[in-house]
Amino acid sequence: MDAELFPRSRAEIAPAAVHIPDWLDADGQRHLLEACRAWARPPAGLRTVRTPGGGTMTSRQVCLGWHWYPYGYARTAVDGDGAPVKPLPDWLAELGRDTAKDALGARAAPSAPYDIALINFYDADARMGMHRDSDEKSDAPVVSLSLGDTCVFRFGNTRSRARPYTDVELRSGDVFVFGGASRLAYHGVPKVYAGTAPPELGLTGRLNVTLRVSGF
Repeated sequence: MDAELFPRSRAEIAPAAVHIPDWLDADGQRHLLEACRAWARPPAGLRTVRTPGGGTMTSRQVCLGWHWYPYGYARTAVDGDGAPVKPLPDWLAELGRDTAKDALGARAAPSAPYDIALINFYDADARMGMHRDSDEKSDAPVVSLSLGDTCVFRFGNTRSRARPYTDVELRSGDVFVFGGASRLAYHGVPKVYAGTAPPELGLTGRLNVTLRVSGF
């Protein structure tokens, strides 16, 4: 945002949970957006996720490396078109490692490469309920990259979906990393601010790229 009255700075929201504003510059955001658009195309492209209870998630999702479905992983889009999941490119795995190292220090960087990417697209009405990223066998830090519209990211505790939690404003280019004691903290997206994406990015809505290590 231009003419920031109080420039945003990195902050530790909870133990080993760090928000870094403007981590991706404009060129980095455009590169990641172009890649996301390619990954979203069929086969194994962007789809609506249906929950076991018969509901649907309001954000839409595409996966790389491993295909996530409630509540497990597969090598094919088992709840979509059944096609093999697209590979996670080395440059994206390296981006995840560099981001985790920058946020939490060299010791926190995972020994195994990032091999899962969950890419969620949010339109103005989409939300994400409080949940934990607990379907992996690795405790490596989760890396979350934001593109497009600003959102409220709610980061909670490891015990329940209820308070205490902290609301963080995530803008395009921001990164949020959580590991260690906060690796299984509940988190969600209660609000997206439509029309707040950088105009030069050419994106209507919000993309969130979440990188994980499977441990499989």
